[in-house]
Amino acid sequence: MMDCAIKIPIITIDGPSGVGKGTISALLASHLNWHYLDSGALYRLTALACVMQDIPFEEEDKVAKIAENLAVTFLPQGATLLQGQDVEEQIRTAQAGVHASKVAVLPKVREALLIRQKAFLQVPGLIADGRDMGTTVFPNASLKVFLTASPEQRAKRRYKQLIEKGNSVKIADLVEEIRERDERDMNRSASPLKPAQDAHIIDTSELTINEVYQSVLQLYDAVR
Repeated sequence: MMDCAIKIPIITIDGPSGVGKGTISALLASHLNWHYLDSGALYRLTALACVMQDIPFEEEDKVAKIAENLAVTFLPQGATLLQGQDVEEQIRTAQAGVHASKVAVLPKVREALLIRQKAFLQVPGLIADGRDMGTTVFPNASLKVFLTASPEQRAKRRYKQLIEKGNSVKIADLVEEIRERDERDMNRSASPLKPAQDAHIIDTSELTINEVYQSVLQLYDAVR
């Protein structure tokens, strides 16, 4: 496994929510024609697979088995395939988030998903998007990028998304939610949110998606 990890190039894109890491990762995967891992979606997919197979979330061993063998493919175009079926819309609902939080607290599920994430490492390369890709899952990645942005800017982006979907929200509430989530993520005992020591940190607050994308491409050109 270690030999494969050295030979197959990996770019990890870590950071909190709302910094654009999903968009950047998808653009890179499409441009390089590499595999794409949206690690944050795996808990939602695990929960959905359990619902589809009538497996209660409380049955940790069975849920962990589901997690370890998820038949999932992430397409840069925005589709997420579970057993060949596009479930992107299903896993982005509020209910899917609630279900994901229930399976995410199970230690055996977290261990199984770590194994599943590593299995995404295949030729010709991998773009891994998450919170601990460069620190825990792929510490030997070819290039590690950590995206950040101010809570206020991230709230504005989230506000725009929610308004476009017809939701009624206040930016002040979103800022508070983002601050609280960052605090939890940065102080959790398992794989806390933080840049790897050798990660390139990019503040996206005042940058366009294309500017961030070009910056990451330049970094990759310098290391390959």
